[in-house]
Amino acid sequence: MVLLEQGEVSQELVGFAGEVSMMLEDTSELGDARAVAREFLVSLRAVPGLPVSQQAFGMVQLVVTELVTNARKYAPGPCLMTLEVCEDDVAVSVWDSCPSLPLILPADPARVGQHGLEIVTAVCRSFEIHREPVGKRIKAVVALTDDPVGRQVL
Repeated sequence: MVLLEQGEVSQELVGFAGEVSMMLEDTSELGDARAVAREFLVSLRAVPGLPVSQQAFGMVQLVVTELVTNARKYAPGPCLMTLEVCEDDVAVSVWDSCPSLPLILPADPARVGQHGLEIVTAVCRSFEIHREPVGKRIKAVVALTDDPVGRQVL
């Protein structure tokens, strides 16, 4: 994976596989990250045979918001967000420089704040945290179609 300059976007869409990456250096770029996610999903909707539900459209943006917010809030330096389509899923991956792994707190309706990863794990098909040689990478996979078993997701 190639590191990009601040605000630079790399996108490649070939058939059913596509990827977009963005490096973010401060919290003011969170809106830009969501915009990149929206544009990426719109481009996927143009691929014949690749359905992107309205629910997926919202869930991917929610996951981007939560993961990028945490990376910018808790890790020094830039973070790298990557969106990649694989078959009927979008993987949202965020790398940051902090080696500390985040805690996913148990549900507590009385707690104010710190529900981001709780929400992400609830709406994603899979969720992974990996230590990297520098920092960590968090990957959340969102289904592009509505949940086939009818489970209600937010």
